Amino acid sequence: MKRLALTAVYLLCNLAYAAEQPNILLILADDLGYSDLGCYGGEIETPNLDELAAGGLRYTQFYNTARCWPTRAAMMTGYYAQQVRRDTLPGIKRGNRPGWAKLITEYLKDEGYRCYHSGKWHIDGMPLQNGFDRSYYVNNHGFFRLKSYFLDDKKQPGFEPRNGWYVTTAKADHAIAQLKEHAETHANKPFFQFLAFTAPHFPLHALPEDIKLFRDRYKAGWNKIQTQRWKRQKKLGIAKNQLPSPEPELGPPYHFDSAYKILGPSEVRFPKRWDSLSIEQKKFQTEKMAIHAAMVYRMDLEIGRVLKQIREMNEFEDTLILFLSDNGASSEIMVRGDGHDPEAPPGSAFTYLCLGPGWSTACNTPFRKHKTWVHEGGAATPLIVHWPNGIQARGELNSTVGHVIDIAPTLLEVTGGKAQENWHNRNAPKAPGQSLFLSFTQVETETRKKPLWFSHDGHRALRDGDWKLVAIKGGKWELYDLANDRNEVTNLASRLPERVKRMEKKWGEMQKEFIKTAKLK
Repeated sequence: MKRLALTAVYLLCNLAYAAEQPNILLILADDLGYSDLGCYGGEIETPNLDELAAGGLRYTQFYNTARCWPTRAAMMTGYYAQQVRRDTLPGIKRGNRPGWAKLITEYLKDEGYRCYHSGKWHIDGMPLQNGFDRSYYVNNHGFFRLKSYFLDDKKQPGFEPRNGWYVTTAKADHAIAQLKEHAETHANKPFFQFLAFTAPHFPLHALPEDIKLFRDRYKAGWNKIQTQRWKRQKKLGIAKNQLPSPEPELGPPYHFDSAYKILGPSEVRFPKRWDSLSIEQKKFQTEKMAIHAAMVYRMDLEIGRVLKQIREMNEFEDTLILFLSDNGASSEIMVRGDGHDPEAPPGSAFTYLCLGPGWSTACNTPFRKHKTWVHEGGAATPLIVHWPNGIQARGELNSTVGHVIDIAPTLLEVTGGKAQENWHNRNAPKAPGQSLFLSFTQVETETRKKPLWFSHDGHRALRDGDWKLVAIKGGKWELYDLANDRNEVTNLASRLPERVKRMEKKWGEMQKEFIKTAKLK
């Protein structure tokens, strides 16, 4: 009876939403840890995102692909990145999408939407070629200078560091300008605004006034910060299981010995116990985390400015807002681009610092491993969904299992028009993504029709219901009961070999299916 009642509510809501199309604001962070936001247990002040969470939903079991470009491809198409040739498969190299793999914008435009992009791209092709009406495209990872950028698909000259310019602010500026233009010239149409930040991706670059706010906050070290975040997560109801033991031998996924020569002895390759570090190492590492926190803090402030603009347009109540990250926090350590000057102030334009595995472990609390791995630490993301006129929930946690392949079908459904039924009418194979629309009215929706599949850089995984099969590159399969062990502490593979065999077979079958899809022209 309860299920029937909920279904009835869902259908009524569906009809109501169809009458008026919401605006859509999709915000993507880069290399954000699962616990970096205040509303997910972090100590970094993120008042604007916390406010969205308090007025909407926080998803606790949502996934990305563990890497930047596959996540963007999956999110914007509704297909696994491998299906649309944006990540590798046996016999299939990463390249351009097939012609049938359209971005969500092409379908939204059919429904009358104006589509805007500001920030990182990292998708094949150019924004206006893929359905956007306006675009400010910045892909470089430096935060104080631009080697070049694209304005409405036209290349523009870059510039050296200059007073008052910071890329996180610039991306918000352009999003605000696009929204102002929309209000002036297209107020009769709904908008789709894709705001793709680079923060807090390396290099660690932040404004001095922001770094100052956090400089003394991390002297306790990554072990204590991780424990503190986990305790807050337990109070919030986000974490329920035991905290995994540290993995002291798990360093960066790629090795650049030259980086350590440049960065000096204060850089730490592995997440050693904090009390084992030298005084100089502690000082260096504390400063790095302060910069990371400052980058997250500034991103939140700029999101606040974008939200203010939407409020001034009187569109806030009618705007569906989604916030998530493209992968977990990064353990990478490297020096590239314009290099690193050890004499320059940490976090400034002429430095090249990375978060590293110690702090990445803390940022991904309560999970194991990091960006590129498909254990929970690499592939789990916060997801905040806010829509006052479409979601009655206020501050609730939602345990629905979702994936970035679900974003596109969700946006298609909330348009209330023909976009969803037309999705596969352009010679496109059936997409694996499932709409999250029903979860807007239910704390937990029905089990997915198909398992979630993961593969990146040789790491692989399959989540089927509450069971997860996962392996590192070249390693044996591990099996976890996520209902009782979300943090992947107790490997059950040796106890349940038949389940391992079944899930391994399913992973292989799905890979074969994706190879066939990727070969379609």
